[in-house]
Amino acid sequence: MARLPALVQALLTPEAYPHCPREVKLVQTQMSFIFLIGDYVYKVKKAVDLGYLDYTTLERRKHFCHQELILNRRLCPDVYLEVVAITEENGKISVGGGGEVIEYAVKMRQLPQERTMDQMLRSNQVSKEMVAMVAQRLADFHQHAETGPQIASYGDLPIVVTNTEENFAQTEKYIGVSIAKEKYEAIKRYTDNFIEKNASLFRQRAERGRVRDCHGDLHAAHVCFTDGICIFDCIEFNERFRYCDVASEIAFLAMDLDYHGRPDLSRHFVKSYEEFSGDRELGLLLDFYKCYRAYVRGKVESFKLDDPLIPKEERARVLAVAQSYFDLAESYIMKGD
Repeated sequence: MARLPALVQALLTPEAYPHCPREVKLVQTQMSFIFLIGDYVYKVKKAVDLGYLDYTTLERRKHFCHQELILNRRLCPDVYLEVVAITEENGKISVGGGGEVIEYAVKMRQLPQERTMDQMLRSNQVSKEMVAMVAQRLADFHQHAETGPQIASYGDLPIVVTNTEENFAQTEKYIGVSIAKEKYEAIKRYTDNFIEKNASLFRQRAERGRVRDCHGDLHAAHVCFTDGICIFDCIEFNERFRYCDVASEIAFLAMDLDYHGRPDLSRHFVKSYEEFSGDRELGLLLDFYKCYRAYVRGKVESFKLDDPLIPKEERARVLAVAQSYFDLAESYIMKGD
């Protein structure tokens, strides 16, 4: 408690909320403080600048709260409720109270955590029929998602190279920590060679409308089988990460199914998406984007090692997860590279 900011400590008390919940639980990510209070969740963005996102001013946090609401309603319309002000009056901090606005939060309905795909995979409750339903939902979403010349440019070579080079630059500090030097160099060499050899394919995909305003962070923990299928927590803070080839988006979840030990479900998911979308080129880019997305997950987990608010007991687990994703990234490298 003592290490947490005063705002967070205040929001851990039931009296801070209009309906005084029985208890408040805190979950932290690198970017947010998430308060679980029974039927609802309040998500407060940390005042951080991580390079790829900037939440350092109150106005920016307010803006991105509204972006989170709008963008996530595309695939999870009934969960994202409103943006609420957090206020302070006479030294008392409260949600939606009177006085000066000191912060903002996204208010959501709390999803059943035991129904998220990552949890259900651990208990062998995910079927081929379920991943096919997700594939159909995504094919329909991608078909109607926004596109155009500006968005399409994010799937062309300059941005693809920017994304991959950023990955490697941001993980140099973790060489010898969560990724071995030899592994880092092998993945980078594969990535550079693939882009060079397939430059025309990237351009053609962009020209044919395969680059869309996607979800951007489609791993298993963000898919919930509840009343229908809710795909939540998309990227709102950086268009470069959300505007991507649909092959990159599909590869993300396919990779995470591999990570959870279900390559059979991964293959069925990809096959189902190909059938629903008619995207017959998907397989040409699948391993490349699987490698890229696994590397991103390894990088993001590694970032957590730098967060002073992450408890020490979590660090060993975080390190192991990061190493596992980097191992998976390496496994997608084609033989003969």
